[in-house]
Amino acid sequence: MNIKKLGAAALLAASLLALAGCDQAEKSAQQLMGKAAETAKQAIDDTQKAAEQALSDATGGIISKRQTPAEDDEKQSSTSQEI
Repeated sequence: MNIKKLGAAALLAASLLALAGCDQAEKSAQQLMGKAAETAKQAIDDTQKAAEQALSDATGGIISKRQTPAEDDEKQSSTSQEI
């Protein structure tokens, strides 16, 4: 009977250690995913800037940065008021 209690205690301790290890692994994975997401966002931003610069260089600045719909509306309303 004593061996069964010792075995159960050892199994419980091993289970707790495994759970603690899983929690640590999950935290590490979340940190890695966060860093990967930041790196991917930075790469996208850098690519967009490079593409805009290449377009500007290729067109000699004729094509400007795309305006937001709100800017387009403001530009159209100010133009129609001038007429």
